[in-house]
Order: sequence, then C-alpha cells, then structure tokens
Amino acid sequence: MIKKLFAKIFTPKSKKTEPAHAEKSQPSRTTLNAKKPVQKNHADKNHGAAVISHKTHKIDRNLLSNAALKTTEGLQKAGFTAYIVGGAVRDLVLDYPPKDFDVATDATPEDVNRIFRRSRIIGKRFRLVHVLFGDETIEVSTFRGSHLETSKDAKVNDSGRILRDNVFGSIVEDAVRRDFTANALYYDPATQEVLDFHNGYADIKAGILRMIGDPLTRYQEDPVRMLRAVRLSAKLGLKIEAKTEAPIAKNADLLQDVPPSRLFDEMLKLFLSGHAIESVAALREQHLHHGLLPMLDVVLEQPMGERFVMMALQNTDDRILSGKSANPSFLFACLLWHEMLAAWEVYKAEGQHAIPALHNAMSEVIATQAEKLAIHNRYTATMKEIWGLQPRFEQRAGKRPFGLLTHPRYRAGYDFLLLRCESGELPMELGEWWTAFAEADGDARVAMLQADTEPKKRKKRNRKKPSGANAGNATNA
Repeated sequence: MIKKLFAKIFTPKSKKTEPAHAEKSQPSRTTLNAKKPVQKNHADKNHGAAVISHKTHKIDRNLLSNAALKTTEGLQKAGFTAYIVGGAVRDLVLDYPPKDFDVATDATPEDVNRIFRRSRIIGKRFRLVHVLFGDETIEVSTFRGSHLETSKDAKVNDSGRILRDNVFGSIVEDAVRRDFTANALYYDPATQEVLDFHNGYADIKAGILRMIGDPLTRYQEDPVRMLRAVRLSAKLGLKIEAKTEAPIAKNADLLQDVPPSRLFDEMLKLFLSGHAIESVAALREQHLHHGLLPMLDVVLEQPMGERFVMMALQNTDDRILSGKSANPSFLFACLLWHEMLAAWEVYKAEGQHAIPALHNAMSEVIATQAEKLAIHNRYTATMKEIWGLQPRFEQRAGKRPFGLLTHPRYRAGYDFLLLRCESGELPMELGEWWTAFAEADGDARVAMLQADTEPKKRKKRNRKKPSGANAGNATNA
C-alpha cells in the first residue's frame, strides 16, 4: 500500500518536471530553436536559388566584421530574414577582406530602425538604414521590388533612368534588381550558406563579370553601372562578358544624365580602388573618359601630361595597396594640373600678373569641372592650396622658404613638387634642394639660401599726424 501511495504521489511529478527542467536549463538553445523554423522554411524553399555550402565556398568567418554579424543576428532574432549581400560576399568568395558590409532583409526601414537603437533612415531614391556600431556603419536595405510597378514610389525618366524606386519586394525580386551576377549572392552567417540566384558564384570562379538581364536596359536604368563594370573588372581581374561589354562604348553619353555628385562618388571609388592605372586604361578603351574629367583625354595624349598623371595614379595605387591612406584632393589636383597650367598661361598672355592669373585659372578649372563632376568643396579648397604653393617653391631666397615650411599644406605641396620634378616638368635639382633644406638645421638652412635678386618693395612712410592741440587749432581755423 505504501509503495503504491509513493508511486501515485511522486511518479507523475517526475515525468512532468523533467521536460520543464530541460527547457529551463538551455534557454539560449530555445531562443535559437524558435528562429530555426524561419531559416529552415527559407532554406527548404530557397526561392529557386542554388545553395552553396561552406564546404564549397570556404568563406573565412574571420574576414567578417562583428558589426555585420550583430546586424544579421539582431534582425533574425526579431523574426526577420537577413543576409550579408553584394560586394562583401563577392570579395569573401575571392578571399579578399571586404571594405564594408551591406545587409539585405525583409524588414522595412522602420522595423530596422526600431530594432537598432543607434540607427538612422537615409536616402530619397531608395530608403536605407545605417546601423552604427562604434566607428563602423552597416548599410541595411529592404528587399527591393520591381521599379516598373505603377506606384508613386517608383519613377523612371524618358531615357529609362530610375529616379525613384522605394518599392519593396521579395528576395527573388531583390536579386533581379542587382547589377552583376557576382553581386547577387546572399550569405547567411547563421547557416554559413550562400544563396546564388544568377550563377554568380560560377561566374566569379570563371573570372567573368556578367550583367543580370539585358545589359543595354540595365545601363539605361543606371548609367553608372558602366563605370562600375570598368572598376570591378580592373579591381578584381574579372573579364567583362562580351554581351555586357558591347553596349558600353556606344552609350557613354548616358553618363551626361547622371547627377554630378553621384558621378563624383563613383569616380572616387574608381581612382581609390588601388587599381587606378588599370581603371584609366579601361576607361579609355571603353571611351568613357571623355567628359568625366574635362579634357583628361587631351592631357593623356600629351607626353608630359600623360607621364605626370600616370605617375600620380601609380603613387596612389602603391599607397592604397600598402595599406596607407590616399588624399583625394592630392589626386584630383594631379589629374587637373595640366589643364590648370594651360588656363594659367592664357590669363598671363592676356597681361595679368602671375598670381592673380593663377587664381583665375584655378577658379575656371574648378567651375568647368563642377559641370560634369561635382568635386566636394572640402577637396577643391585643398586642391587650390596645393596649386597655389607651387610658385612659392621656386623662391629660395630670404625668409620665404622658412615661411613655406610652416604652411599647413607644405607636405602635400612638397610631394606635388617632387612629382613634377620626377615627370620632367621641373629640374630635379629643385626637388633635391627642398628635401635637403627641410632636413637641415638652422645654420645649414641659412647657408643654403640663394641671393635675393628680387627688387625690394619700398616701405611706405607714415606721415606724422598733427598733435591734438594743433589739430584742434587747425579745425578751429
């Protein structure tokens, strides 16, 4: 009886409490399991995409940023789908460390903004969310829908260029909207699988850059894609597929319809890719350099101009590939230097003094440039300073060299001078003198100074003013 009583009292409790205890002992696994059905259903359907396992793609997780991982994890925990997408995945497949990471999700910008405290919604053409983690910013976009839908959030001009496309859609539609097959890869850090909708993985491995859809239509939608094709081909060593390449040279004029500020941003990426030399060669081959940097094609056809520009680009490439920073102001000052020199000579031939003529030439070149490629004011101001210092390097007498050494832009101006000397524009002796002068001590510097042959300006003599009393008398008189 006692045994039956104990069995009746205790056995049911042990059976009921065991599962409950198991659930409580693994709270983290329960949270993950709650999200697994979403991922599993997604993986089962795959939306028609090929699933590439980690065993095949071998993406190194050490190349992923913590900010990108936290962003995808935060969205997935909130019940949304989220992938690292685009250029980051392409670079990871190539075993390159990505410069930045983009995330695509089915969450709306408002959803993303609510999930991440440090985030902000940006963009007019297409709304995005910047999620901030310390100094790193992750750009999160909602899956895009078709811009051809009849909606106030979708607008295309007469030439076919997309003006506004705040239309959300599915991951399948989002993949179609991406430009090249290599950029239509979706990587899920949770499963370490890559979804490939347009055979992009195979194209990358084959070294091919292929447009998704009809190339001409895609270029009309966004002419900047022509520049992007050149940049990615040069940067990654991918050969532009024949059908993708064919319309580029014939439709270079489409770039005239692109806002100058957007064109500048793309050109900046191209010249600061670490492969500027290859990019310029590709621009010329595709006839895309005409009009981007006014008269750059003319400059490149001049023996001294081409040598100077190529040396500047090589210098920029070397710095970037060695992990150093490159100053866009310095680069654009180099690219437009000979154009500025030509304008300067015209103003001097008209009878203007050298320095006023120099400032007029600088303003003219910058204004002409702004019509096609809106270089930011923070860059043009430094460009003018670098140009303006060049005549001062030819003055090696008196106090002038000492004053130049203390100028905030001395180092940039000095590097620019050396480039001019190395290209043959100026004698090497001038650059060597300034190198030695900067490294010498006080007495040695004084000994290096040249004789001051410039006529000294006469000091204006201050006329003595009448004293207060005399002035008063004069007034009273």
